[in-house]
Amino acid sequence: MLLDTYGRQAVDLRVSLTDRCNLRCTYCMPEEGLQWLAKPELLTDEEIVRLVSIAVRDLGVREVRFTGGEPMLRPGLVAIVEACAALTPRPELSVTTNGIGLARTAAALRQAGLDRVNVSLDTLDPDTFHILTRRHRHQDVLAGLAAAERAGLTPVKLNAVLMRGVNDHEAADLLGWCLERGYELRFIEQMPLDAQHGWDRSRMITAEEILDRLRERFTLTAEPSAARGAAPAERWLVDGGPGRVGVIASVTRPFCRACDRTRLTADGQIRNCLFATEETDLRAALRGGADDAAIGELWRTAMWGKKAGAGIDDPEFLQPDRPMSAIGG
Repeated sequence: MLLDTYGRQAVDLRVSLTDRCNLRCTYCMPEEGLQWLAKPELLTDEEIVRLVSIAVRDLGVREVRFTGGEPMLRPGLVAIVEACAALTPRPELSVTTNGIGLARTAAALRQAGLDRVNVSLDTLDPDTFHILTRRHRHQDVLAGLAAAERAGLTPVKLNAVLMRGVNDHEAADLLGWCLERGYELRFIEQMPLDAQHGWDRSRMITAEEILDRLRERFTLTAEPSAARGAAPAERWLVDGGPGRVGVIASVTRPFCRACDRTRLTADGQIRNCLFATEETDLRAALRGGADDAAIGELWRTAMWGKKAGAGIDDPEFLQPDRPMSAIGG
């Protein structure tokens, strides 16, 4: 198992398939983009499947989520999903995506064995979408959501980040829109993981602010904390249910104590925390001829050293060098 010194077990693996993205979200990267990883630095499809296999077969991982950058940009995505769906024991498989490209791949992903998707959508307004992402792709995201539902990648989950003075007035509208369509909405506090290192806590829309804005239109009833488990989102029933909304308050209400995640970057580095400043190189071990047992031991050692918390509230907190687009949330 992937245990740490605080008794936490990592059963949820986040796999970044690429650091590239076809959007330029203002809270993630600069308008000109970033210097992408060179192809030789990226894990091959076969290397990814081998590492996922070790995690599932030998290390107790039960859930695998493919992320990016934007995972739809990975040409081998469907084949990777199919290979991972054939593993024993079979892990739960999901993808976190910006939704662009999902319309043409949702059916193939479902047939390959994908269980569900998380789609990022911060606004219902195409003009605001362009302000936030610097791209005119709003309709593509909506088409991707509809395709995911038709394909049976349900429940379709949406992730939204509210930016002060840009889309923070849309909280209740987003929730109402999702409830009408049966989507599950999660609001996420903006985290200090932007490439520009321009995050400013004073400008962040907090969980309490989000909830206050939702309560202006809806009645929210908190689910019992026991129902949350290791999930990052605190959840509320909306108007008595069955609809729900979640808030992931990584900054103001850290959930490190129950964290069950391990992360693999597109270039084969293990990160034991989203905010880690150190990584463990599995790619070198793979390409150096290490067997599965040796790789598993490296992975266990990496997780054993996990800190008690991310330390965002610590005065000496250091933002990771890698931005979210290169980590794989």
